[in-house]
Amino acid sequence: MKRIVVAGASLAGLRALEALRAEGFDGELIAIGDEPELPYDRPPLSKQFLTGDWDEERIRLRRQGVEDLDVTWHLGERASALLPDERKVQLASGETIAWDALLIATGSMARELPFGAGLAGVQVLRSLADARALRESLGSGPRVAVIGAGFIGMEVAASCRQRGLDVTVIEPLAAPLIRGLGEALGRHVADRFRAEGVDLRLGAGVEGFDGEGRVEAVRLTDGKRLPADVVVVGIGVRPATDWLAGSGLDVRDGVACDGAGATASEGVFAAGDVARWAAPDGTPGRRYEHWTHAVEQGVHAARRILHGESAGTLDVVPYVWSDQFDLRIAIAGEPSAGDDSFLCHGSLEEGRFLVLFGHEDRLCGAVSFGRPRQLHAVRRRIAEGALFSDVVAENA
Repeated sequence: MKRIVVAGASLAGLRALEALRAEGFDGELIAIGDEPELPYDRPPLSKQFLTGDWDEERIRLRRQGVEDLDVTWHLGERASALLPDERKVQLASGETIAWDALLIATGSMARELPFGAGLAGVQVLRSLADARALRESLGSGPRVAVIGAGFIGMEVAASCRQRGLDVTVIEPLAAPLIRGLGEALGRHVADRFRAEGVDLRLGAGVEGFDGEGRVEAVRLTDGKRLPADVVVVGIGVRPATDWLAGSGLDVRDGVACDGAGATASEGVFAAGDVARWAAPDGTPGRRYEHWTHAVEQGVHAARRILHGESAGTLDVVPYVWSDQFDLRIAIAGEPSAGDDSFLCHGSLEEGRFLVLFGHEDRLCGAVSFGRPRQLHAVRRRIAEGALFSDVVAENA
């Protein structure tokens, strides 16, 4: 193996490049990225970068030593097709790049509404370019509407409110973050945002926008009209797999892989937001849009490329966190609606606590508000397959 190509100058892609060198690969490394930027950290885009506390240099994933990796970077060049039989990647420019092994790490793309395209003031937040444009637009003191009360939406809302702006969040469900936290903890978050002066419109859908050339208001499905100068659409992401059409890969909700990142196409691997890894027992897995998964999968995929099946499979407990005002919310495992739950290490009134979740007496998840040490201990117990009742007793 003389040349390994990484399609996607992302967190997963960079960690894979680093791991390939750390594991002793001394051949040619080529990285393709559709943005004109070296890899950067996305979580601060909706927080420290948006508030103005951090500059662009602070969010670089590798501020020193990029040249030490000896990578040929194709930045600002989009991969447009995969030619697996020829072992080549085609770029939008028409150039093709041959590979002995290919890692797909093209990440995900922000979902957009079916209306409002081309209307100034309406935007998503996924890339550094998006963040630059949004931060600049906030300088004029606009009224901000955020559509979607998931992690990105709530982080943007908190950052805008910290800048002293009028902020409204529009969410069709009954509480913010309800898919990850459940309704009770979602209501707790809602109370905190209302205390900060954020207007929450829950149970409300969006019908369209008003404005000639530039957004002036958001029209809700209940007939109400909310004036807005800037609208941030935060309704989730989808895997960036459009360029893989015709490749023969299974790209239904991400690139299907085994438990170590290998696809059904020889020499082709995938990691990060774009990848759907099988569970260690071989059953079909799911995609995780988590920072930690991107790191862990990028490193493990590199080992799989170099060492084959001896690298084994990756078995980690999902983990994701979010900072909103003074709330540090973190989730381990996969808690779901209908799970048994137990609150410990604090209280809702105190604002710092841990909630354990169990399904059929198996510990399946935990949510922490400002209790990182206890959460990491519980994450280890989830990995061990601990009983919910045992862990409740340990933390009572």
